Amino acid sequence: MITEIAQIDVKPGSEVEFEAAVAKAREVFGRSRGFCGFELHRSIEKPQRYRLMVKWQTLENHTVDFRGSENFTEWRGLVGGFFATPPEVEHTETVLTSRA
Repeated sequence: MITEIAQIDVKPGSEVEFEAAVAKAREVFGRSRGFCGFELHRSIEKPQRYRLMVKWQTLENHTVDFRGSENFTEWRGLVGGFFATPPEVEHTETVLTSRA
């Protein structure tokens, strides 16, 4: 399992609309090959900064299957207008987990 972490800074004043657009994108992600779920987190210290964490079965499910699909085009159409700067994206593998 791979986690895509996208740091997204949105234009000031567009936070509510951005969150609504990401909520609409659930369906877009849901029909994507290898998609396993996502979470959207908003920074408390920097309220225009978000981290979108998407779970994929493989790295290629994101970098090849999703990025090369109509789903990616639809995703960017929904949220791209809110970006203050291009998102910064990296991929991680879980090496340790703890639960309370």
